[in-house]
Amino acid sequence: MLAIVIPYYKIRFFEATLISLALQTDKRFKVYIGNDAGNEDPSRLLEQFKNQFDFDYQYYETNLGSLSLTQQWERCLAMVGNQDWVMILGDDDTIDANCVALFYQNKDLVESKNCKVIRYATQVIDQNDATLSGIYTHPVYENSTDFLMRKFKGGTRSSLSEFVFNKDALLKHKFKNLPLAWFSDVLAVLEVSNFGLIFTINEAVVQFRLSGDNITSRADNLVLKNEASFEFFYYLIKERKEFFSDLQIPVLQENLEKTFLYNKKNIRFWVLFTKLYFSKGYFKNYMKFLIKSGLMVLKKIS
Repeated sequence: MLAIVIPYYKIRFFEATLISLALQTDKRFKVYIGNDAGNEDPSRLLEQFKNQFDFDYQYYETNLGSLSLTQQWERCLAMVGNQDWVMILGDDDTIDANCVALFYQNKDLVESKNCKVIRYATQVIDQNDATLSGIYTHPVYENSTDFLMRKFKGGTRSSLSEFVFNKDALLKHKFKNLPLAWFSDVLAVLEVSNFGLIFTINEAVVQFRLSGDNITSRADNLVLKNEASFEFFYYLIKERKEFFSDLQIPVLQENLEKTFLYNKKNIRFWVLFTKLYFSKGYFKNYMKFLIKSGLMVLKKIS
């Protein structure tokens, strides 16, 4: 059975999320809602849906999301019962009415391929439900590292809501605690899939809301996003390099260096970056980076 976990905090678009669940043509799912000590009590709203789908609701006295979004996600995951697959749906995102039905139509095929991650097509919407993008579709079978490269090149987008994870594999790997959970979802896709296949259901769409309220929309958190990006690329090169091809590793290096240049006054970045490049034997790359960063400083001075 499928579990749909909603880490809840704001009520503004929550009704739309619940309506999309109530409209599912296949009711073989259970929803787990974990309220992260939010100020907006959804109890009255939830009362309206109590006979439309099965759900559990839990209010937490302490707010974890402000300290660590990934810990809030994992706290909500702990609510899940005996379901084998889990979707973590944003409290402002919505799903097409056929999402659950198509999950079950493809479940046996996915499991026969030993695939641990399923993905839906996506579309970006705004606060008024107007579409901000076309529908992003994907190869039915795609290696997760190829997905990452395609994302870097601007060929696709992603958010946590569109993925369905094998629960045991997700609980094994968990979410890496990156600032703002920026890239934590992408890393989970890579590790839960064991850097292998993602199976895509392109016939159903998850709507990701870009409302101005969520982390993706905001521009006042760029330093934290940069720190998370640096940690993400650093981790992949340091700990997971063997899963990437000789053509993909330079892409990881390039992205790491870009995030470093954005905040090159960060002493911690210098220490980690230097140790990493020397331990991996990237001496030429290190010297090229020093020259590049030095030229950028000279340009600013002149």
